[in-house]
Amino acid sequence: MTENNDLTTSFGIPISDNQNSLTAGSNGPILLQDFYLIEKLAHFNRERIPERVVHAKGAAAHGYFEVTNDVTQWTKAKFLERVGKQTPVFMRFSTVAGEKGSADTVRDPRGFAVKFYTEEGNYDLVGNNTPVFFVRDPMKFPDFIHSQKRNPQTNCKDPNMVWDFLSLTPESTHQVTILYSDRGTPKSYQHMNGYGSHTFKWINAQGKAVWIKYHFKTEQGIQNFTREEAIQIAGVDPDYTTRELFEAIAKNEQAAWKVYVQIMTLEDASSYRFNPFDITKVWSRKDYPLIPIGRLVLNRNPDNHFAEVEQVAFSPANVVPGIDFSPDKMLQGRLFAYADAHRYRLGGNYGLLPINCPHARKAINYQRDGFMRFDDNGSSSVNYEPNSFGGPKEVQQYKEPSYSISGDADRTALEHNNDDFTQAGDLYRLMKEEEKARLVDNLVDSLKPAKREFQLRQIPHFYNADLEYGIRVAQGLGIDIEEEVLQTKSVEPKQNINQKNRKQNEQVDLTVSAKYW
Repeated sequence: MTENNDLTTSFGIPISDNQNSLTAGSNGPILLQDFYLIEKLAHFNRERIPERVVHAKGAAAHGYFEVTNDVTQWTKAKFLERVGKQTPVFMRFSTVAGEKGSADTVRDPRGFAVKFYTEEGNYDLVGNNTPVFFVRDPMKFPDFIHSQKRNPQTNCKDPNMVWDFLSLTPESTHQVTILYSDRGTPKSYQHMNGYGSHTFKWINAQGKAVWIKYHFKTEQGIQNFTREEAIQIAGVDPDYTTRELFEAIAKNEQAAWKVYVQIMTLEDASSYRFNPFDITKVWSRKDYPLIPIGRLVLNRNPDNHFAEVEQVAFSPANVVPGIDFSPDKMLQGRLFAYADAHRYRLGGNYGLLPINCPHARKAINYQRDGFMRFDDNGSSSVNYEPNSFGGPKEVQQYKEPSYSISGDADRTALEHNNDDFTQAGDLYRLMKEEEKARLVDNLVDSLKPAKREFQLRQIPHFYNADLEYGIRVAQGLGIDIEEEVLQTKSVEPKQNINQKNRKQNEQVDLTVSAKYW
């Protein structure tokens, strides 16, 4: 193959003039036979692909994961098989609700997605910088996202849409409390923690399973913007955290996280005080302490943003042997939704893209054809199974262990023994006074433009979480909580909340709870 620096068309034909169109005379009309102009304009018209419906604005980097502690008693995943083993990773951070051109510093959860290129295929851990989420059933996810995006008539962000939905969704109270705390506006991607959020299953070589949750603790320390700082920077440099991550890695500054898991036995899960698969709740660190497993390090920037950051496709369905799913309803919904979104956005063969294909082993199967099939398409091998021509065969050793399920097929809410407010109240009471003040101030600022009826519907959620919490938000909005809120049926009697708060404060173990995050 001839290699030089000559400018060519997409098909390798040399270009003699990239400055002037082919015309009839120097001032004449352009000729249709100017095939290079037509190719150039036609390609330009097709440069943009559909942006992600969520997590559209993002930044990413390459790095590695290193095992620091032996976990083989819990999982047979090969990338975790020995201390010191390193696995290449690609990691993408993002905001959730904004478009590709939105500001990095807006108050929003941050996506925290890691692709592990293991010898058993790619493992995608698709999490956030919060340990919980707004809703627990995927049926509500499209509605939630619609409420956070633009008004279909005005095409503007609408606080009435936001608080109408949230006030009608009490299960969101825990995540709302996190979002409007200092953690809702992280100073950089390196200065925030990450979480798998969902519960997953680990399976060891003997077939024994446990439930686990992932935690990524930043080694750079937690740093956040105040609301005023975030707003100011959004106006000056909307790409602030994208730029900051790129420049930090280019200067070889540390970007690393210690990785931990919480582990719960299957027996504990069946009798735990709440449903351990409810993504609106965290597991107690006192009951299930953090167990260190490894370290995640980012050390190389992408060479091309579109080819890598824009075209990378993560899916929670991509798990390797030794890791499996849980009954978490939101996780179950994401197993379909993510891969389906990639097929729409990138095409059915998105797994062939260099950033998405497995690096440590070759993908071999009977899938053929489709748009943008740019490899050898299986060459001359047959495209069906079983066959008599030496095609790839099933690997029985990787069979998933069976497990029991029961119940009637029905559309029902998730059964759980505790309410939607307890953990939000626990979190509020663990905050320092200045943190509480900023939380309340952020909530009041966001709620003020919303209709009074939505304010009155939201305040009981805070009140039910913690008496002081609800009163302070109501006072900030100029609402008389005795006259306008306590008369509704959506709050517990004051004496019940006082008793509950006192009991919880008496039981709180500050040595554990102070590390809630």
